[in-house]
Amino acid sequence: MEQSDILIAGGGMVGAASALALADLGLEVTLFEAQEPKLFDSEQPMDLRVSAISQASERLLENLGGWTGVASMRSAPYRTLETWEWQGARICFDAGELGLSHLGHIVENRILQLSLWQAVRRHSRVRLMTGIRPERFWQDDQGAWLEADGRFYRGQLLLGCDGAQSQVRRQAGIGVSGWNYRQHCLAINIRTERPQQDGTWQEFTPTGPRALLPLAGPHASLVWYDAPETIARLKRLPIGELKRAILSAFPDRLGQFEIEQLASFPLTRQHAKAYYQGRVVLLGDAAHTINPLAGQGVNLGFKDVAALAEVVRQGMEQGEPIYSDAVLKRYQRRRHPDNLAMQTAMDAFYLMFSNDHLPLKLARNLGLTLAEHSGPIKRKVMQYAMGL
Repeated sequence: MEQSDILIAGGGMVGAASALALADLGLEVTLFEAQEPKLFDSEQPMDLRVSAISQASERLLENLGGWTGVASMRSAPYRTLETWEWQGARICFDAGELGLSHLGHIVENRILQLSLWQAVRRHSRVRLMTGIRPERFWQDDQGAWLEADGRFYRGQLLLGCDGAQSQVRRQAGIGVSGWNYRQHCLAINIRTERPQQDGTWQEFTPTGPRALLPLAGPHASLVWYDAPETIARLKRLPIGELKRAILSAFPDRLGQFEIEQLASFPLTRQHAKAYYQGRVVLLGDAAHTINPLAGQGVNLGFKDVAALAEVVRQGMEQGEPIYSDAVLKRYQRRRHPDNLAMQTAMDAFYLMFSNDHLPLKLARNLGLTLAEHSGPIKRKVMQYAMGL
């Protein structure tokens, strides 16, 4: 048997950030991840899995020492975010309105994970166990347990950071609620004619949104939401025909481009019925998944990390065990309502724009126009979306 204060299943972005945040409190952490991320090479093509990292998430990661590596590899800061359905009725968020240089960064998930792992490997209180897939999780009066490769590990807490299909959550007996949306998403990485773009935009159409996310250098990610059968058909097209379909479906501002790679995935919503059970705690996608319309997914996970670290720190100062019900209940009270509110807001936005009824189209485009000129309200929305 090997013992730590904290066991973490899942060494992705949220798991690695959790390890750093709790180790900074003086706790001994063992982090398990079966799949090591591929090392960075500047000549590699851009990954298809990317995240829009908010200002608040950047600050958290900087404090944890996990952002430095991103700057040495690659990312794309974005200064503006535009949304519209009719060209004359749009809302544009601009970092300049808040006196900031940028709203956030678009970062490949693997790049951010590698940056966090650099910090993890430097930290004296974190042990990173790679190539090992935990097989069994349980808890008793002595602690939380994990079995991997025939060895047993015990901790005061076990964190489930192992994604939407979390085995930690399942074996802890924590249920979920959720559903699949009526759309799939096609992500298409392209090489653009512009050397570097600094804005992200999203156009709503009757069949689903079309969006562009800037990537480092002359690259971008196109995101096409549509019916599952439409996305499946698009994936089967030869590259030339797919490019013609993109030019027909996306706005003219797209410009010239060449397709580099693509992949698709379904849109789902899922929410754990509890964020902890005994000594088991859920964070990130293990606790909640969200419609990706606003790019808030991993930012909510980083908010989980910050909240858990804060309640554990407070509990330690007050002499409470880190696994006490009082400590973990405070974590759940902080994060469950906020995540639920964001899920509900994204669903409302999705439903509002997912129909072609003229009265609703008039109302929502009027709403976007009013929001664009709402002054202080618009700035508050920007600050909330950035986590500030």
